[in-house]
Amino acid sequence: MPPILPSGIPMILGLYASLLLASAATPIASDEAPINCDNCASWNQPQAPFRIYGNTYYVGTHGLSSVLIVTKAGLILLDGDLPQSVQQIAANIKALGFDVHDVRWILNSHAHFDHAGGIAALQRITGANVGASALGAAALSIGALPADDPQFDSGKATRFPPVQHAQALLDRETVVLGDTTVTAHYTPGHTPGGTTWSWSSCDNIRCVDVVYADSLNPVSLGDFRYSDAARSPTTAETLRHSIAVVRALPCNVMISVHPDASGVLDKAAANVRDPAKNAFLEPGACRAYAGDSDKLLDAKLKEENANNAH
Repeated sequence: MPPILPSGIPMILGLYASLLLASAATPIASDEAPINCDNCASWNQPQAPFRIYGNTYYVGTHGLSSVLIVTKAGLILLDGDLPQSVQQIAANIKALGFDVHDVRWILNSHAHFDHAGGIAALQRITGANVGASALGAAALSIGALPADDPQFDSGKATRFPPVQHAQALLDRETVVLGDTTVTAHYTPGHTPGGTTWSWSSCDNIRCVDVVYADSLNPVSLGDFRYSDAARSPTTAETLRHSIAVVRALPCNVMISVHPDASGVLDKAAANVRDPAKNAFLEPGACRAYAGDSDKLLDAKLKEENANNAH
């Protein structure tokens, strides 16, 4: 691995800026055509990459996580963010001293355009295998939300570039590359195919359990109701079980798919201020994330019940 400080930020800002400028001059491929949404511009703000722990790095944008795992047999990438995020992710990987063409697996948390939109282009660039849950792989293959997704709304633009040959991985199935094993944990609720990923990451001192936690917040559109079991198999009970799964995982380091949901960038900044202490080492992070998600679901059900009363 290259000699990068715990955060990686001070040593790569200059290189990162030059790579972004170079990528801006590259013609946009059809699978990198920007998706427009209310939050897309802020989500896609540039973010310099940094080391999280050991062989695990952050290579996403300012508002959307993408995580790189470096193994002895190549690279594993978790999530592809938006189509317009692809060149940023590639530049971030290069700025860290790695080659995007060495990505062997791309794993997806869930098939919404802000986490899966860039996967088709990244697969084209790298030739990597793509893995997701069974329902996630089905959604990736069509590049659209299924009708039972809580955020499905026929009046909203929710499509993204479809992925070729997305592989369906079972709950608790593993992806092994070199010296690293990544495990899929089905965590449906935010989407029917939601998946949380875990692995062991090592530095020169010790190995720790890392969790890439999928969204567990009950966001819905249209007439979807988490309290209505007759309308959809994705219910409050489904999401509550997924929250319990994340709460119970061995977890020394946690990265949420939206970095602001677990203070990812704040922890990176803390590492710059105090490189001797890694702020990502937080054994209670998964429990705290699960606790926050329980509160969000409670509030959602209260809102739905109040609306039903009217």
